[in-house]
Amino acid sequence: MNAPRPRGRMKPQGPVGLRRDAEKIGGALPPLLAEAELLAATVSQGDHGRRRAGHGEAFWQYRQAVPGDARSMVDWRRSGRSDSQYIREMEWQSAQTVSLWVDDALSMDYRSEGSERSKYERAALLALAISLLLMKGGERVSLMGTSATLPRSGRAQINRIAMALGGDRPEERPDYGIPPSDRMARGGRAIFFSDFLGDPAALVPALSHAADRGVTGCFVQVLDESEEVFPFDGRMIFESMGGGTEFEAQRARSLRAAYQARLAERRGRLAEMARHLGWRVLHHRTSVSPRQALLWLYMAIGDRA
Repeated sequence: MNAPRPRGRMKPQGPVGLRRDAEKIGGALPPLLAEAELLAATVSQGDHGRRRAGHGEAFWQYRQAVPGDARSMVDWRRSGRSDSQYIREMEWQSAQTVSLWVDDALSMDYRSEGSERSKYERAALLALAISLLLMKGGERVSLMGTSATLPRSGRAQINRIAMALGGDRPEERPDYGIPPSDRMARGGRAIFFSDFLGDPAALVPALSHAADRGVTGCFVQVLDESEEVFPFDGRMIFESMGGGTEFEAQRARSLRAAYQARLAERRGRLAEMARHLGWRVLHHRTSVSPRQALLWLYMAIGDRA
């Protein structure tokens, strides 16, 4: 389903960005971590959007008392400095578990000529950056299907996730990914990063498990710009990333309308799955800045029921 690579116009790329310059930061961690930390910092500075009032130890804010507030909630010291009564609100500190899946199938290695990042590289960057933000907020994060699958928080878990996302990947991989069968925490959240161009039925087992355990979350569809606009013209030979499928077109432009209709249909099925589960969908292109996508994710995951 993904726009196959035409010979002479595109070529398959491995996880170039994640292994760019091959050296490990500090002798241990991939360059991905430094980039994710920088990206996360642009979102976290001055942001308080995910905070909620509740039972906790960290002071959040004062607010004026309203009818129905118990007198025991009034901060008399603060109220004594004004003519109004004030409530001292604490930040909600009930940690939640967020399960992440980053599709590492062959289709995610695709990047068109001129693109700086493959789909996998962008998905890995967003996954690590949201992990940093979530753990900073006290949440536990699991990276499904890896050595970091046990939900944890703290720097050690960040390092595990960074190594899992930035390390070598097997050459023998399927064309399209399937979420692993890892158990998700009951009542937790999940974020699935993929191009979602394979058979939607392959998602059903993982999504049924999520529904059974009351897990809600987000689909993040990561696509190369060429997979949306289909800019190809003239005689082209399209190949799947695994090389198992090949198609020759004499006038590639004549396929554009049918291709875009098929993409719209596939997105419609993903949206229907999301509505059924109470999930959300984000469509993200590798050609645009990841900051907006990260901010959307940060707010969406923090919007607890």
